[in-house]
Amino acid sequence: MSFSIERAGEVTVVIVEGELTVGNRGQLKETVLAQLGQGGGSLIIDFDQTGYIDSSGLGVLVSLSKRIRETGGRLRLAGLNQDLQTLFELTKLDSLFQISDTRSAALAEF
Repeated sequence: MSFSIERAGEVTVVIVEGELTVGNRGQLKETVLAQLGQGGGSLIIDFDQTGYIDSSGLGVLVSLSKRIRETGGRLRLAGLNQDLQTLFELTKLDSLFQISDTRSAALAEF
């Protein structure tokens, strides 16, 4: 798994490439927290290139969501494939996260 960072105005986009699992969830957390530390309070995590998220990956997303809210920031998720969208619905996490179909749709909602 790898990450790339893009800026779109005041919004930081973290692009996740590959699977988000117990083995690499710490990398995502460090990446997002580093962006928060640099003043990036509005974030999109783009999963367009992600095929799988395990329970520990979901846990780190919940943890990041809480941290971002505590700092007054905003988080959106984008690009979930149908399997990931179903996962978020089954776990009721779709009620916690603001989810957009695409990165451009998420940017438009900030």
